[in-house]
Amino acid sequence: MIDPPREAIRLMRAKDWPNALKQWDQALRAKPDAPQWLLSKAQCLLALGRRGDARAAALAALARTADAPLLDGLGSLFSFLGDQQNALAAFERAVAFAPDNPHYIFNRATVRRFLGRLGEAEADYDRVIALRPGDFEAYVNRSDLRPQTPHRNHVAELKSLAAQGFADWRSEVQIRHSLAKEYEDLGDYANSFEQLRLGAAKRREHLRYDVSNDVATVNWIIAAFPAAAEPAPAPVESTRAASTPAVPPRASPIFIVGLPRSGTTLVDRILSSHSEVTSAGELNDFALALVDHVRAENGGAQLARSDLVARSAHIDFHALGKEYLARARSVAGEGRFTDKMPLNYLYCGLIRRALPDAKIVHLTRHPMAAGYAMYKTLFKDGYPFSYDLHDISRYYVAYRRLMAHWQATMPGAIHTVSYEDLIADQLGETRKLLAFCDLEWQDACLDFHRNASATTTASASQIRRPIYGSSVAQWRHYATQLAALRADLDAAGIEL
Repeated sequence: MIDPPREAIRLMRAKDWPNALKQWDQALRAKPDAPQWLLSKAQCLLALGRRGDARAAALAALARTADAPLLDGLGSLFSFLGDQQNALAAFERAVAFAPDNPHYIFNRATVRRFLGRLGEAEADYDRVIALRPGDFEAYVNRSDLRPQTPHRNHVAELKSLAAQGFADWRSEVQIRHSLAKEYEDLGDYANSFEQLRLGAAKRREHLRYDVSNDVATVNWIIAAFPAAAEPAPAPVESTRAASTPAVPPRASPIFIVGLPRSGTTLVDRILSSHSEVTSAGELNDFALALVDHVRAENGGAQLARSDLVARSAHIDFHALGKEYLARARSVAGEGRFTDKMPLNYLYCGLIRRALPDAKIVHLTRHPMAAGYAMYKTLFKDGYPFSYDLHDISRYYVAYRRLMAHWQATMPGAIHTVSYEDLIADQLGETRKLLAFCDLEWQDACLDFHRNASATTTASASQIRRPIYGSSVAQWRHYATQLAALRADLDAAGIEL
């Protein structure tokens, strides 16, 4: 007879999550306190979208283990689930058992950064670098934690590393971006952009990406949803939706959409500082639920992107909304919540049909400021267009075209917030934002930087400070270097 855990591991490697879960359940009936098996069960549950159950299994494992590698694995799982407090507890224990393990210290630093414990995170990154000088991601994260000053920076250290050469292209990208950030903080804009240009070019060189595919996707979406986006009525017969009661408007989600680095995290912090609103972070759930529904309603077939978009206009939108909420509430719980996945701008028309009571808030930013902000950010995953100025301009033009389409076909359904206006008039813009979301005024929304909840975005460090305007016109320091971006946008008719 095959040993159940071994068979479960085989099934996990094959991504047969339902049967792997059955194997772990069977094994745990015989040995219910096995923490490694509980972690594996949690991983299966997470893969199946059962995040609440995954967290419960992980908590059971956390209470039963004193093994550093297992604690590290649990910390990573909790962090992925958005439970940063338990992630920190797991990493703290792992470091206590293995105080000189740079991997565990790095993971603790990451969660400390998410939680706004920036001084402790910096000390952790210093320790990681001392133990493992070749961990170049630690240098990037450390540079991002705070504004560097003439008396407290790492430029000499980073220049020395660059002068030694790089073992691989990833190391070069990370050190170049670290130098660019620190030079910018010190006002050395020429050296900052040169390091950024070299790092971004190296990153782009190793990407398999064609911006034409994203531009075409926008065209397909507009073709699939040409008319006004009227909320879809609940179907008379829908077995998937029938078992779930209607969602009251006061519990409806708030989608915060736009481009990355446009201020979506800032607005998310403002809204989630309200006592009635929880931030669910950047969820992939709407896109995942949409793809699942399109495939399910087309015999489970793997579809080309153009076919998937075309067929998305003919699915059961009521069921899609229920499925999204079921997934999202495993993170957000009951009540109002924000979903600040920027790329949900692609789905505004579908959101309107699937969740008619949802609020959609769209962040805008000056085109040059938005382009530069994306170009200088080293994203861990996603946004492959952001490492080349011509890719950025083409993507930006397509994004603007789609948002103009949604505004034309959904008048009044999307509240636009200008990043520049929010910086200039925080009080007035916050009042309008809360009114649109049907939220009463609360002073805490002005003090968003005091919000102690975790944030995992590229703005995790900046969002801990009161609102500041230094980034509004920062791109103007690089007007010459950004000339190609400006020329492309101007040629496309974008108002600058």
